[in-house]
Amino acid sequence: MSDSIHPSDSASVSFGFKTVPEDERQSLVNRIFSDVAGRYDLMNDLMSGGLHRLWKDDVISWLSPPKTEQDFRLLDVAGGTGDLTERFLRAGGTGCKATLFDINPEMVAVAEKRLQTAGLSDRVSCIVGNAEILPFPDKSFDAYTVGFGIRNVTHIDRALKEAYRVLKTGGRFLCIEFSRCEVPLLDRVYDFHSFEVIPRIGQLTTGNADAYHYLVESIRKFPKQEDFAELIRGAGFGRVTYRNLTGGIAAIHSAWRT
Repeated sequence: MSDSIHPSDSASVSFGFKTVPEDERQSLVNRIFSDVAGRYDLMNDLMSGGLHRLWKDDVISWLSPPKTEQDFRLLDVAGGTGDLTERFLRAGGTGCKATLFDINPEMVAVAEKRLQTAGLSDRVSCIVGNAEILPFPDKSFDAYTVGFGIRNVTHIDRALKEAYRVLKTGGRFLCIEFSRCEVPLLDRVYDFHSFEVIPRIGQLTTGNADAYHYLVESIRKFPKQEDFAELIRGAGFGRVTYRNLTGGIAAIHSAWRT
């Protein structure tokens, strides 16, 4: 298994295809997202061909937030620019409230502006912090989402245990992440797009090809669907399952705190 799954085995962890000291990885990741915060949505468009928008709709559809005044609280970890949070608040009733949580202040600032413009700021709190150490009491949330962010966490196992801790009994965990394409020929096309096309477009649009190289490499280092499902079970979750999207280019993982 890769260093990203069991980083405690070594003082070094993976940073894309490179290895870096464990205590430096998060700052390196933060630097990338600080540089591209204003164009993060564009980055996701380039990496997914725009499909991430439909995929995130699928996440919220699967979550099915209540459309009534019933109190329902979501923690959106690695919430980035707030697009998943916005979808949740628009889909749910007035009882749906969200906490957007991200380690990068620049990303959170973009999210705050987005949600204010959307007229949703009265139903959301935006907080800067580390997914491995959540500043919330046990059993605080009805649902926990993380969209294309879990692979950027240094200690994935710790983040999953924290997700379990802050969810109420019967609470829902949903994670969407780029995954392993399982369709012959499509996997080759996707590899070419990832390693040859995306960094070049990234250089042209943001002037930061290195960020795109890391993001593509981090996808390849992320555990396969079944391996990640096993990590989720290891954190204590039950009813663990996943759905492949677009042949496995991305996958939504679902689990419950029982």
